[in-house]
Amino acid sequence: MASQSKSFVSALSSSPVPETATARVTDLRNLVEVAVVFGLVLVAVWTPQGHLNSAISLTALCLTFGLSLASNYSAAELGLPKPFAGAGIILGLGAFFVLVIAGMGTLTRDFGPPQALPLHRAWQYAVWALLQEFLLQSFMYVRLESVFGSRRAVWLASGLFAVAHFPSPLLTFLSLLGGMFFCEMFRSYRNIYPLGIVHAALGLTIAATLPDQVLHHMRVGIGYLMYHV
Repeated sequence: MASQSKSFVSALSSSPVPETATARVTDLRNLVEVAVVFGLVLVAVWTPQGHLNSAISLTALCLTFGLSLASNYSAAELGLPKPFAGAGIILGLGAFFVLVIAGMGTLTRDFGPPQALPLHRAWQYAVWALLQEFLLQSFMYVRLESVFGSRRAVWLASGLFAVAHFPSPLLTFLSLLGGMFFCEMFRSYRNIYPLGIVHAALGLTIAATLPDQVLHHMRVGIGYLMYHV
């Protein structure tokens, strides 16, 4: 009887964890990771420029890359190994949206001129645009997709992207539309490189053509509120 009890206990201790329980733990971890990184992004957005802001931003960026490296997502799931997948369609649609925004700029000149855009700032923004796409797609979208499915993840990730641009009314609205486009293209083609290019082109076109009186130098968060013409 004792030997049978030991065998029974041994069998219980070696039995695998139910798949549903493992999936729930994974879903919870994904949501916590998204919440932590997005929380740091919001703290950075609402912290005045300075050493603290830079430290928070760097922490969010390092955590994003660190958690991505430590995750079980493959390079293909992160949108990294196929730089030409869907590139023609993404870039073509991006060019169309650039023309649309430039056309809007010609109709909004009564609200004031756009900001000056030096070349060095344009390059910095282009790099930042690619980093934003990695954060939005390769980090947030893939985790939300694992939990909620691909279509819901498009809406959720786009909503988070828009919230990060609050309280600028124009950028919040455009970011929601842009986020839906970026996430849908990522869902379809799993390629962040053309998305980074289009993101940079759209952002620079917005800055160079729409009234700075409304955009406040493309600032968001506390920077938007503290902006003075």
